[in-house]
Amino acid sequence: MTLSSMKPGESATIISIQTDEALHQRLLAMGFRVGKHIELIRKARFSGPLQVRIGTTDILLRRVEAEKITVQT
Repeated sequence: MTLSSMKPGESATIISIQTDEALHQRLLAMGFRVGKHIELIRKARFSGPLQVRIGTTDILLRRVEAEKITVQT
Protein backbone atom coordinates (compact mmCIF):
# COMPACT_ATOMS: atom_id res chain seq x y z
CA MET A 1 0.00 0.00 0.00
CA THR A 2 1.26 3.50 -0.74
CA LEU A 3 1.17 6.56 1.49
CA SER A 4 -1.30 8.24 -0.88
CA SER A 5 -3.82 5.40 -0.44
CA MET A 6 -4.01 5.80 3.36
CA LYS A 7 -7.00 7.45 5.02
CA PRO A 8 -6.69 10.41 7.42
CA GLY A 9 -6.00 9.22 10.96
CA GLU A 10 -4.24 6.02 9.85
CA SER A 11 -0.70 5.19 10.92
CA ALA A 12 1.85 3.01 9.16
CA THR A 13 5.54 2.17 8.87
CA ILE A 14 7.59 3.14 5.82
CA ILE A 15 8.76 0.03 3.95
CA SER A 16 10.42 1.51 0.86
CA ILE A 17 10.88 4.69 -1.15
CA GLN A 18 10.99 4.10 -4.91
CA THR A 19 12.00 7.36 -6.61
CA ASP A 20 14.85 9.14 -8.36
CA GLU A 21 17.96 10.03 -6.37
CA ALA A 22 17.24 13.76 -6.01
CA LEU A 23 13.76 13.25 -4.56
CA HIS A 24 15.00 10.36 -2.42
CA GLN A 25 17.66 12.61 -0.84
CA ARG A 26 15.09 15.36 -0.22
CA LEU A 27 12.72 12.89 1.47
CA LEU A 28 15.56 11.53 3.60
CA ALA A 29 16.41 15.09 4.69
CA MET A 30 12.79 15.57 5.81
CA GLY A 31 12.87 12.38 7.90
CA PHE A 32 11.31 9.83 5.53
CA ARG A 33 13.35 6.70 6.29
CA VAL A 34 12.59 3.00 6.01
CA GLY A 35 11.24 1.75 9.34
CA LYS A 36 9.93 5.16 10.48
CA HIS A 37 6.39 5.46 11.85
CA ILE A 38 4.20 7.85 9.84
CA GLU A 39 0.66 9.16 10.35
CA LEU A 40 -1.61 10.71 7.72
CA ILE A 41 -3.24 13.80 9.24
CA ARG A 42 -5.32 15.02 6.32
CA LYS A 43 -5.74 15.04 2.54
CA ALA A 44 -6.48 18.22 0.63
CA ARG A 45 -9.30 18.12 -1.90
CA PHE A 46 -8.88 17.96 -5.68
CA SER A 47 -5.65 15.92 -5.60
CA GLY A 48 -3.99 18.46 -3.32
CA PRO A 49 -1.15 17.72 -0.91
CA LEU A 50 -1.17 15.32 2.04
CA GLN A 51 -0.30 16.41 5.57
CA VAL A 52 1.74 13.70 7.27
CA ARG A 53 3.35 13.50 10.69
CA ILE A 54 6.71 11.86 11.34
CA GLY A 55 7.50 12.00 15.04
CA THR A 56 6.52 15.54 16.05
CA THR A 57 7.04 17.08 12.60
CA ASP A 58 4.17 17.80 10.20
CA ILE A 59 5.04 17.82 6.49
CA LEU A 60 2.98 18.63 3.39
CA LEU A 61 3.72 16.22 0.57
CA ARG A 62 2.50 16.14 -3.03
CA ARG A 63 0.36 13.12 -3.89
CA VAL A 64 2.68 12.14 -6.73
CA GLU A 65 5.53 11.93 -4.19
CA ALA A 66 3.37 10.06 -1.67
CA GLU A 67 2.60 7.41 -4.33
CA LYS A 68 6.29 6.49 -4.37
CA ILE A 69 6.39 5.69 -0.63
CA THR A 70 5.33 2.16 0.27
CA VAL A 71 3.95 1.66 3.79
CA GLN A 72 2.64 -1.16 5.94
CA THR A 73 -0.16 -0.65 8.46
